[in-house]
Amino acid sequence: MNKRKLGKTGLMVSEVGFGGEWLERHPEEESIELIRYAGTKGINIIDCWMPDPKSRDIIGKAIAGQRDQWYVQGHIGSTWQDGQYVRSRDMKYVKPAFEDLLTRIGGGYIDLGMIHYIDSVEEWNICMNTEFIDYVKQLHKDGIIRHIGLSTHNPRIGKMAVEAGFIEMILFSINPAFDMKPATEDLDSMFEGYDQNLSGIDPERAELYHLCEENNVGITVMKGFFGGRLFDAATSPFGTAFTPVQCIHYALTRPGVCSILCGYDTKEQVDAAVAYETAGEDEKDYASVIASAPLHSYMGQCTYCGHCKPCPMDIDIAMVNKFYDLAILQPSVPESLKSHYEALPHRAGECVGCQSCEERCPFGVKIAERMEKASELFGS
Repeated sequence: MNKRKLGKTGLMVSEVGFGGEWLERHPEEESIELIRYAGTKGINIIDCWMPDPKSRDIIGKAIAGQRDQWYVQGHIGSTWQDGQYVRSRDMKYVKPAFEDLLTRIGGGYIDLGMIHYIDSVEEWNICMNTEFIDYVKQLHKDGIIRHIGLSTHNPRIGKMAVEAGFIEMILFSINPAFDMKPATEDLDSMFEGYDQNLSGIDPERAELYHLCEENNVGITVMKGFFGGRLFDAATSPFGTAFTPVQCIHYALTRPGVCSILCGYDTKEQVDAAVAYETAGEDEKDYASVIASAPLHSYMGQCTYCGHCKPCPMDIDIAMVNKFYDLAILQPSVPESLKSHYEALPHRAGECVGCQSCEERCPFGVKIAERMEKASELFGS
Protein backbone atom coordinates (compact mmCIF):
# COMPACT_ATOMS: atom_id res chain seq x y z
CA MET A 1 0.00 0.00 0.00
CA ASN A 2 1.44 3.36 -1.02
CA LYS A 3 1.38 6.10 1.58
CA ARG A 4 1.24 9.88 1.30
CA LYS A 5 2.16 12.58 3.79
CA LEU A 6 -1.03 14.17 5.13
CA GLY A 7 -0.09 17.81 4.79
CA LYS A 8 1.16 19.65 7.87
CA THR A 9 0.37 16.67 10.10
CA GLY A 10 3.33 14.76 8.71
CA LEU A 11 1.37 11.51 9.11
CA MET A 12 2.03 8.93 6.39
CA VAL A 13 -1.46 7.70 5.53
CA SER A 14 -2.49 4.92 3.17
CA GLU A 15 -3.79 6.11 -0.19
CA VAL A 16 -6.85 3.96 0.34
CA GLY A 17 -8.46 4.43 3.74
CA PHE A 18 -11.51 3.20 5.66
CA GLY A 19 -14.74 5.18 5.99
CA GLY A 20 -16.48 3.72 9.00
CA GLU A 21 -20.09 4.84 8.66
CA TRP A 22 -21.52 1.49 7.53
CA LEU A 23 -20.10 -0.54 10.41
CA GLU A 24 -23.24 -0.49 12.53
CA ARG A 25 -25.22 -2.30 9.83
CA HIS A 26 -23.46 -5.58 10.63
CA PRO A 27 -22.91 -7.77 13.67
CA GLU A 28 -20.13 -6.40 15.85
CA GLU A 29 -17.69 -9.29 15.36
CA GLU A 30 -18.18 -9.18 11.60
CA SER A 31 -17.31 -5.47 11.46
CA ILE A 32 -14.34 -5.91 13.79
CA GLU A 33 -13.00 -8.62 11.51
CA LEU A 34 -13.53 -6.35 8.48
CA ILE A 35 -11.41 -3.54 9.96
CA ARG A 36 -8.68 -5.97 10.94
CA TYR A 37 -8.73 -7.42 7.45
CA ALA A 38 -8.33 -3.94 5.98
CA GLY A 39 -5.33 -3.44 8.26
CA THR A 40 -3.65 -6.54 6.81
CA LYS A 41 -4.00 -4.93 3.38
CA GLY A 42 -2.06 -1.87 4.47
CA ILE A 43 -4.96 0.47 5.26
CA ASN A 44 -4.00 2.62 8.25
CA ILE A 45 -6.49 5.52 8.42
CA ILE A 46 -10.11 5.28 9.52
CA ASP A 47 -12.81 7.89 9.96
CA CYS A 48 -15.18 7.78 12.92
CA TRP A 49 -17.73 10.56 12.57
CA MET A 50 -20.43 8.31 14.00
CA PRO A 51 -21.51 9.03 17.59
CA ASP A 52 -23.35 5.77 18.25
CA PRO A 53 -21.71 3.46 20.82
CA LYS A 54 -21.80 0.40 18.57
CA SER A 55 -19.74 1.96 15.77
CA ARG A 56 -17.22 3.41 18.18
CA ASP A 57 -16.89 0.14 20.07
CA ILE A 58 -16.30 -1.74 16.84
CA ILE A 59 -13.42 0.53 15.85
CA GLY A 60 -11.92 0.53 19.33
CA LYS A 61 -12.00 -3.24 19.61
CA ALA A 62 -10.74 -3.74 16.06
CA ILE A 63 -7.61 -1.64 16.57
CA ALA A 64 -6.96 -2.68 20.18
CA GLY A 65 -3.39 -3.89 20.47
CA GLN A 66 -2.53 -2.08 17.25
CA ARG A 67 -3.55 1.46 18.20
CA ASP A 68 -0.24 2.97 17.11
CA GLN A 69 -0.64 1.45 13.64
CA TRP A 70 -3.89 3.30 12.92
CA TYR A 71 -4.68 6.97 12.40
CA VAL A 72 -8.19 7.79 13.61
CA GLN A 73 -10.22 10.78 12.40
CA GLY A 74 -12.43 11.44 15.42
CA HIS A 75 -15.11 14.12 15.14
CA ILE A 76 -15.80 16.82 17.72
CA GLY A 77 -19.40 18.00 17.56
CA SER A 78 -20.95 14.69 16.54
CA THR A 79 -23.17 13.74 19.48
CA TRP A 80 -25.58 10.98 20.52
CA GLN A 81 -28.77 12.29 22.07
CA ASP A 82 -31.72 10.06 22.95
CA GLY A 83 -30.50 7.36 20.60
CA GLN A 84 -30.06 9.74 17.67
CA TYR A 85 -27.16 11.48 15.91
CA VAL A 86 -27.20 15.24 16.50
CA ARG A 87 -24.61 17.69 15.20
CA SER A 88 -24.06 20.12 18.06
CA ARG A 89 -21.77 22.91 19.30
CA ASP A 90 -23.39 22.93 22.74
CA MET A 91 -20.64 21.98 25.18
CA LYS A 92 -23.00 20.09 27.47
CA TYR A 93 -23.28 17.57 24.60
CA VAL A 94 -19.98 18.08 22.76
CA LYS A 95 -17.64 17.37 25.65
CA PRO A 96 -19.20 14.11 26.90
CA ALA A 97 -19.57 12.88 23.31
CA PHE A 98 -15.88 13.42 22.63
CA GLU A 99 -14.87 11.88 25.96
CA ASP A 100 -16.98 8.86 25.03
CA LEU A 101 -15.17 8.63 21.70
CA LEU A 102 -11.81 8.83 23.43
CA THR A 103 -12.73 6.05 25.83
CA ARG A 104 -14.17 3.70 23.23
CA ILE A 105 -11.35 4.19 20.67
CA GLY A 106 -8.67 3.68 23.29
CA GLY A 107 -5.09 4.85 23.62
CA GLY A 108 -5.90 8.15 25.32
CA TYR A 109 -5.65 10.25 22.18
CA ILE A 110 -7.20 10.89 18.77
CA ASP A 111 -4.82 11.39 15.86
CA LEU A 112 -6.99 13.79 13.87
CA GLY A 113 -9.48 15.80 15.90
CA MET A 114 -12.06 16.82 13.32
CA ILE A 115 -14.21 19.92 13.71
CA HIS A 116 -17.34 18.12 12.63
CA TYR A 117 -19.30 18.97 9.49
CA ILE A 118 -19.40 22.68 8.75
CA ASP A 119 -21.14 23.55 5.48
CA SER A 120 -22.37 27.10 6.12
CA VAL A 121 -20.77 30.40 7.05
CA GLU A 122 -23.24 30.71 9.91
CA GLU A 123 -22.09 27.38 11.34
CA TRP A 124 -18.45 28.40 10.83
CA ASN A 125 -19.01 31.58 12.82
CA ILE A 126 -20.72 29.67 15.60
CA CYS A 127 -17.80 27.26 15.82
CA MET A 128 -15.09 29.89 15.63
CA ASN A 129 -16.59 32.39 18.07
CA THR A 130 -17.74 30.23 20.96
CA GLU A 131 -16.16 28.00 23.58
CA PHE A 132 -16.40 25.13 21.09
CA ILE A 133 -13.21 26.19 19.30
CA ASP A 134 -11.50 26.91 22.63
CA TYR A 135 -12.23 23.32 23.59
CA VAL A 136 -10.77 21.99 20.35
CA LYS A 137 -7.62 24.06 20.74
CA GLN A 138 -7.21 23.00 24.38
CA LEU A 139 -7.50 19.34 23.39
CA HIS A 140 -4.74 19.95 20.87
CA LYS A 141 -2.57 21.80 23.38
CA ASP A 142 -2.99 18.94 25.86
CA GLY A 143 -2.01 16.37 23.21
CA ILE A 144 -5.38 14.62 23.40
CA ILE A 145 -5.89 15.35 19.72
CA ARG A 146 -2.60 15.23 17.85
CA HIS A 147 -3.75 17.37 14.93
CA ILE A 148 -6.74 19.61 14.14
CA GLY A 149 -8.84 18.86 11.08
CA LEU A 150 -12.25 19.85 9.71
CA SER A 151 -14.92 18.11 7.66
CA THR A 152 -17.00 19.93 5.04
CA HIS A 153 -18.73 19.46 1.69
CA ASN A 154 -18.55 23.16 0.80
CA PRO A 155 -15.39 24.46 -0.94
CA ARG A 156 -15.97 27.94 0.47
CA ILE A 157 -15.77 26.56 4.00
CA GLY A 158 -12.74 24.51 2.98
CA LYS A 159 -11.03 27.67 1.82
CA MET A 160 -11.86 29.42 5.11
CA ALA A 161 -10.37 26.46 6.96
CA VAL A 162 -7.13 26.66 4.98
CA GLU A 163 -6.88 30.40 5.51
CA ALA A 164 -7.53 30.03 9.26
CA GLY A 165 -4.01 28.67 9.56
CA PHE A 166 -4.43 26.30 12.53
CA ILE A 167 -6.39 23.62 10.64
CA GLU A 168 -3.91 21.07 9.33
CA MET A 169 -6.11 18.92 7.09
CA ILE A 170 -9.67 18.66 5.82
CA LEU A 171 -12.07 15.84 5.06
CA PHE A 172 -13.82 16.82 1.84
CA SER A 173 -16.30 15.18 -0.55
CA ILE A 174 -14.71 14.51 -3.95
CA ASN A 175 -15.90 12.58 -6.99
CA PRO A 176 -16.31 13.45 -10.69
CA ALA A 177 -19.99 14.35 -10.21
CA PHE A 178 -19.56 16.52 -7.11
CA ASP A 179 -16.70 18.36 -8.80
CA MET A 180 -19.13 19.81 -11.35
CA LYS A 181 -21.34 21.31 -8.66
CA PRO A 182 -20.95 24.89 -7.40
CA ALA A 183 -20.59 25.58 -3.69
CA THR A 184 -23.70 24.93 -1.65
CA GLU A 185 -24.71 24.79 2.01
CA ASP A 186 -27.19 21.99 1.22
CA LEU A 187 -25.54 18.58 0.91
CA ASP A 188 -28.67 16.97 -0.54
CA SER A 189 -28.47 19.24 -3.57
CA MET A 190 -25.10 17.70 -4.43
CA PHE A 191 -26.90 14.48 -5.35
CA GLU A 192 -29.55 16.15 -7.50
CA GLY A 193 -30.05 18.41 -10.47
CA TYR A 194 -27.36 17.24 -12.87
CA ASP A 195 -28.00 18.33 -16.43
CA GLN A 196 -26.13 18.94 -19.64
CA ASN A 197 -25.46 22.57 -18.77
CA LEU A 198 -22.82 21.46 -16.29
CA SER A 199 -19.38 20.68 -17.63
CA GLY A 200 -16.01 20.48 -16.01
CA ILE A 201 -14.67 21.12 -12.55
CA ASP A 202 -16.30 23.96 -10.66
CA PRO A 203 -13.73 26.79 -10.30
CA GLU A 204 -14.20 27.10 -6.54
CA ARG A 205 -13.54 23.42 -6.00
CA ALA A 206 -10.46 23.53 -8.24
CA GLU A 207 -9.24 26.56 -6.32
CA LEU A 208 -9.66 24.75 -3.01
CA TYR A 209 -7.58 21.78 -4.17
CA HIS A 210 -4.78 24.04 -5.31
CA LEU A 211 -4.99 26.16 -2.18
CA CYS A 212 -4.64 23.03 -0.03
CA GLU A 213 -1.62 21.89 -1.99
CA GLU A 214 0.00 25.32 -1.80
CA ASN A 215 -0.56 25.62 1.96
CA ASN A 216 0.29 22.00 2.76
CA VAL A 217 -3.19 21.25 4.08
CA GLY A 218 -3.82 17.59 3.35
CA ILE A 219 -7.16 16.32 2.08
CA THR A 220 -8.81 13.05 2.95
CA VAL A 221 -11.77 12.17 0.75
CA MET A 222 -15.31 11.17 1.64
CA LYS A 223 -18.15 10.22 -0.72
CA GLY A 224 -15.67 9.23 -3.40
CA PHE A 225 -18.14 6.79 -4.97
CA PHE A 226 -21.10 9.24 -5.03
CA GLY A 227 -22.99 6.86 -2.75
CA GLY A 228 -22.39 4.04 -5.25
CA ARG A 229 -24.30 5.89 -7.97
CA LEU A 230 -21.23 6.09 -10.20
CA PHE A 231 -21.04 2.30 -10.44
CA ASP A 232 -24.29 2.07 -12.45
CA ALA A 233 -24.90 3.84 -15.77
CA ALA A 234 -28.56 4.21 -14.82
CA THR A 235 -27.74 6.29 -11.72
CA SER A 236 -24.51 7.94 -12.81
CA PRO A 237 -24.96 11.61 -13.81
CA PHE A 238 -22.58 10.88 -16.68
CA GLY A 239 -24.83 8.20 -18.14
CA THR A 240 -21.99 5.71 -17.93
CA ALA A 241 -20.52 3.59 -15.15
CA PHE A 242 -17.21 3.95 -13.33
CA THR A 243 -15.29 1.30 -11.42
CA PRO A 244 -14.05 1.68 -7.83
CA VAL A 245 -10.48 1.90 -9.13
CA GLN A 246 -11.40 4.74 -11.51
CA CYS A 247 -13.15 6.69 -8.75
CA ILE A 248 -10.19 6.20 -6.43
CA HIS A 249 -7.76 7.36 -9.10
CA TYR A 250 -9.88 10.42 -9.81
CA ALA A 251 -9.78 11.45 -6.15
CA LEU A 252 -6.08 10.74 -5.74
CA THR A 253 -5.18 12.87 -8.77
CA ARG A 254 -6.76 16.00 -7.27
CA PRO A 255 -4.11 18.38 -5.89
CA GLY A 256 -3.74 18.12 -2.14
CA VAL A 257 -5.45 14.73 -1.81
CA CYS A 258 -3.66 12.18 0.35
CA SER A 259 -6.20 9.42 1.02
CA ILE A 260 -9.68 8.36 -0.06
CA LEU A 261 -11.78 6.81 2.70
CA CYS A 262 -14.01 4.17 1.14
CA GLY A 263 -17.01 2.55 2.79
CA TYR A 264 -17.01 -1.24 3.02
CA ASP A 265 -19.57 -3.91 3.79
CA THR A 266 -17.46 -6.92 2.82
CA LYS A 267 -13.87 -8.10 2.45
CA GLU A 268 -14.49 -8.30 -1.28
CA GLN A 269 -15.16 -4.56 -1.33
CA VAL A 270 -11.93 -3.97 0.56
CA ASP A 271 -10.12 -6.07 -2.04
CA ALA A 272 -11.75 -4.11 -4.88
CA ALA A 273 -10.49 -0.83 -3.42
CA VAL A 274 -7.02 -2.05 -2.52
CA ALA A 275 -6.71 -3.43 -6.06
CA TYR A 276 -6.03 0.17 -7.00
CA GLU A 277 -2.44 -0.27 -5.86
CA THR A 278 -1.73 -2.94 -8.47
CA ALA A 279 -4.06 -1.71 -11.22
CA GLY A 280 -2.69 -0.83 -14.64
CA GLU A 281 -3.08 2.57 -16.25
CA ASP A 282 -5.95 1.30 -18.40
CA GLU A 283 -7.84 0.15 -15.31
CA LYS A 284 -7.31 3.53 -13.60
CA ASP A 285 -8.38 5.53 -16.64
CA TYR A 286 -11.33 7.69 -15.59
CA ALA A 287 -10.63 10.30 -18.25
CA SER A 288 -11.82 8.21 -21.17
CA VAL A 289 -15.04 7.43 -19.30
CA ILE A 290 -15.78 11.11 -18.70
CA ALA A 291 -14.77 12.21 -22.19
CA SER A 292 -16.95 9.63 -23.91
CA ALA A 293 -19.93 10.03 -21.56
CA PRO A 294 -23.22 10.85 -23.27
CA LEU A 295 -24.04 13.57 -20.72
CA HIS A 296 -21.07 15.63 -19.49
CA SER A 297 -17.53 16.41 -20.39
CA TYR A 298 -14.63 18.37 -19.01
CA MET A 299 -13.61 19.65 -22.45
CA GLY A 300 -10.70 22.06 -22.37
CA GLN A 301 -9.82 21.34 -18.73
CA CYS A 302 -6.78 19.41 -17.60
CA THR A 303 -7.77 16.76 -15.07
CA TYR A 304 -4.14 15.60 -14.58
CA CYS A 305 -5.07 12.15 -15.84
CA GLY A 306 -1.75 11.48 -17.59
CA HIS A 307 -3.13 10.52 -21.00
CA CYS A 308 -0.73 13.04 -22.51
CA LYS A 309 2.23 10.74 -21.78
CA PRO A 310 4.73 9.93 -23.11
CA CYS A 311 6.39 13.25 -23.92
CA PRO A 312 9.41 13.05 -26.26
CA MET A 313 11.16 15.56 -23.96
CA ASP A 314 10.07 13.58 -20.87
CA ILE A 315 8.14 16.54 -19.43
CA ASP A 316 5.72 15.62 -16.65
CA ILE A 317 2.88 17.51 -18.35
CA ALA A 318 0.27 16.82 -15.68
CA MET A 319 2.56 18.15 -12.94
CA VAL A 320 3.47 21.25 -14.95
CA ASN A 321 -0.24 21.87 -15.48
CA LYS A 322 -0.91 21.49 -11.75
CA PHE A 323 1.77 24.06 -10.90
CA TYR A 324 0.54 26.38 -13.64
CA ASP A 325 -3.10 26.16 -12.52
CA LEU A 326 -2.03 26.86 -8.96
CA ALA A 327 0.22 29.78 -9.94
CA ILE A 328 -2.36 31.67 -11.98
CA LEU A 329 -4.63 31.84 -8.93
CA GLN A 330 -2.04 34.02 -7.21
CA PRO A 331 -1.23 37.71 -7.80
CA SER A 332 2.40 36.59 -8.20
CA VAL A 333 4.08 33.19 -8.25
CA PRO A 334 4.96 32.16 -4.66
CA GLU A 335 8.62 31.31 -4.20
CA SER A 336 7.72 27.94 -2.69
CA LEU A 337 5.72 27.02 -5.78
CA LYS A 338 8.46 28.25 -8.09
CA SER A 339 11.00 26.10 -6.27
CA HIS A 340 8.78 23.03 -6.69
CA TYR A 341 8.48 23.77 -10.38
CA GLU A 342 12.22 24.28 -10.76
CA ALA A 343 12.84 20.93 -9.08
CA LEU A 344 11.16 19.16 -12.01
CA PRO A 345 13.78 17.33 -14.10
CA HIS A 346 12.19 18.67 -17.30
CA ARG A 347 10.26 21.92 -17.49
CA ALA A 348 7.75 23.55 -19.78
CA GLY A 349 10.39 25.50 -21.69
CA GLU A 350 11.73 22.23 -23.13
CA CYS A 351 8.48 21.62 -25.02
CA VAL A 352 9.14 21.36 -28.76
CA GLY A 353 5.51 21.94 -29.71
CA CYS A 354 5.07 18.59 -31.44
CA GLN A 355 1.50 18.39 -30.07
CA SER A 356 1.54 14.60 -29.97
CA CYS A 357 0.26 14.94 -26.39
CA GLU A 358 -2.77 16.88 -27.63
CA GLU A 359 -3.76 13.99 -29.88
CA ARG A 360 -3.98 11.78 -26.80
CA CYS A 361 -5.76 14.24 -24.48
CA PRO A 362 -9.40 13.15 -23.97
CA PHE A 363 -10.45 16.71 -23.14
CA GLY A 364 -8.94 18.67 -26.00
CA VAL A 365 -6.57 20.68 -23.80
CA LYS A 366 -4.24 22.93 -25.80
CA ILE A 367 -1.18 21.56 -24.08
CA ALA A 368 1.53 23.14 -26.23
CA GLU A 369 -0.02 26.54 -25.63
CA ARG A 370 -0.17 25.89 -21.88
CA MET A 371 3.50 24.86 -21.89
CA GLU A 372 4.38 28.19 -23.49
CA LYS A 373 2.38 30.07 -20.87
CA ALA A 374 3.88 28.04 -18.04
CA SER A 375 7.39 28.67 -19.32
CA GLU A 376 6.71 32.39 -19.52
CA LEU A 377 5.09 32.47 -16.06
CA PHE A 378 7.84 30.56 -14.29
CA GLY A 379 10.65 32.05 -16.34
CA SER A 380 12.01 28.82 -17.77
